[in-house]
Amino acid sequence: MTPSAHHPRLALARPAQHPLADTVRKAGWRPVPYSFTCLKVTAGAPPLPLDQVRALLVLSPSGAKVAATALPPGMTCLVQGAGTADALGREDLDVQLPSEARAEALWDLLQTRFPQGGDFILARGERSREYLEVAARDSVWRIHPWITHREAPREPFPPLPKVEGVLALSPLQAEILAPLAGDVQRFAWGEATAEAFAKAGAPAHAHCEPKPSLLWAMLAQHLKKEESPC
Repeated sequence: MTPSAHHPRLALARPAQHPLADTVRKAGWRPVPYSFTCLKVTAGAPPLPLDQVRALLVLSPSGAKVAATALPPGMTCLVQGAGTADALGREDLDVQLPSEARAEALWDLLQTRFPQGGDFILARGERSREYLEVAARDSVWRIHPWITHREAPREPFPPLPKVEGVLALSPLQAEILAPLAGDVQRFAWGEATAEAFAKAGAPAHAHCEPKPSLLWAMLAQHLKKEESPC
């Protein structure tokens, strides 16, 4: 790493003031917003009538925005994080959050809130990692996926800015970035994203579980390693 790169640039698909961009800064990198994918709403209806399920599970703000207008007043919604709750934009819903913004914690909340099980609709993106579906398989918690949106490359596609590293936040982003990144450092948010980099022939230099604290640790550690004398 050259002396001028004390704060190397890292491209990520988040605006400059996003919490993940703040995490990148705290780790010693300079975030470079790079919006190269977009979310497209799917036209599918819920897999079951919303008034026939015990609750709606929501993994992301994108899924919340799509589902919000269809929800009956008073419906119980178990959402993965505060941003997802805000995206619902409804004060007439029974919104509940897990102890931390992870699918694993949402699964724990579901079991605690509905110990007897039942039918639940899960609003999620087309390529979500399907943790909840797998966890609930052969259990009394019957989860019915509702694919509300999908991620797609932007058109026209923007060129990759001049950076020293890229952070892929989804498998699709990794597939797109793999042939573009060249010699820059490749980082992956989540194991599935790291696997997508590998399948595309450009393995990630490092990956972390999707938690801001672990992203900070990964980036800070990698920067320290790069700056260490030989």
